[in-house]
Amino acid sequence: MRILIVDDEAVQRELLGGFLKKQGCSVIEAASGQEAIERFLQQPVDLVLLDHKMPDLMGDEVLTRIKEINPLTRVIMITAFGAVETAVRVMQLGADDFMEKPIDLETLLTKIRSIEDALFINEDVAQVEESIDANNLPVRMIATSTAMQQVLSLALRAAPSPWTVLIHGETGTGKDLIARLIHQLSPRNDKPFIPLNCAAVPEGLFESELFGHEKGAFTGAANRRRGVFEQANQGTLFLDEVGELPLAVQAKLLRALQEKTITRVGGEQQLPVDVRIVAATNRDLKAMSAEGNFREDLYFRLNVITIDIPPLRQRKEDIPALIEFLLAKYQSDARFDDQALHQLTKYHFPGNIRELEHILQRTVTLSRSPQIGLRDLPPEIRDYHGPESENGDLNQKLAEIERQMLMDALEKNDGVQTRAAQSLGISERVLRYKMEKLGINRNLT
Repeated sequence: MRILIVDDEAVQRELLGGFLKKQGCSVIEAASGQEAIERFLQQPVDLVLLDHKMPDLMGDEVLTRIKEINPLTRVIMITAFGAVETAVRVMQLGADDFMEKPIDLETLLTKIRSIEDALFINEDVAQVEESIDANNLPVRMIATSTAMQQVLSLALRAAPSPWTVLIHGETGTGKDLIARLIHQLSPRNDKPFIPLNCAAVPEGLFESELFGHEKGAFTGAANRRRGVFEQANQGTLFLDEVGELPLAVQAKLLRALQEKTITRVGGEQQLPVDVRIVAATNRDLKAMSAEGNFREDLYFRLNVITIDIPPLRQRKEDIPALIEFLLAKYQSDARFDDQALHQLTKYHFPGNIRELEHILQRTVTLSRSPQIGLRDLPPEIRDYHGPESENGDLNQKLAEIERQMLMDALEKNDGVQTRAAQSLGISERVLRYKMEKLGINRNLT
């Protein structure tokens, strides 16, 4: 990680620089604000540790210049004159964090590692998007939110391996899309991807669906039939809603996974199969195992790599981009104004993305105008005031407040970004960066 240390005190630069070099970081130093800007223009920097009070340029001004040059650069502001007002101001200008002198080096390292992880995730997401575009893959993922970017990062890293992946998430969160994405990013992408919805299979037909059957194996078995294991040979088998498997079938599935062979119902010959398993569920398989409703050994066999997909209410930054994507999918020219968009964002979506899609279908179909306002939304959305006790950590709540402030400023200034930025005390470039980060899309208004 390339870190620029900006401080007019040589002792402070030496202390921080020596510590960070021992941690494997590449360090650049600047003794003034002007020198910092010059160094920043000369070479790429991932993170700036920026002193707030310097003799030539204050940290606020240096931060503003840095963000104008590259809004994606991460900045931690450091000062001996800590105050709540200062912290709020530098965060509004685009700083990622704020620390007071004397610096606790372990705390600083924790913050740097967190930023480094975020940078790695951004690179992973860019690689996923590049792979999808380059190969014209039929999978499109909306990942404006940090939570979904982490999901895509996990999917990218899990895809090349042969290990079983267990995807967990509520109904309607897109577990099937993540399973398809893993297959498309894997070395097996030119082989079959075979999905099986375990919740839709009658209990008496599970074994036949999984392993196939021979002609005459049971009443109605007029011909030999291949099961999903054979169909997915050398490819990926996606077991959706795997928590619905009956216990008797779980034992046979476990044996097939362990031995990598199957036997068709009514047959005697063992058939070798080479299948990568991706399973998905909205149930707590660990709790089911403790209750005796799911085999513990099968749970451990499936739960090699776990990917948890957050519900839509925990990734509200994705909602504007999802709306734009779905409208384009329907080839609709409908547009949602700020009030309608804000109300949709506030709604808790118990049915997740599937519910959002159905709401859009209904709203666009019944609206008398392509310009959709608050009154055009279904009553359960229009009249929703939010739960009495909102969940979420401090960062989520601050992001919601910041998003609302930006939307209010844009609305008051008729969408003119220059005036909106001035009213907020930030540059227009920082405003555009924050709009993209928070999922504020002016094209929807």
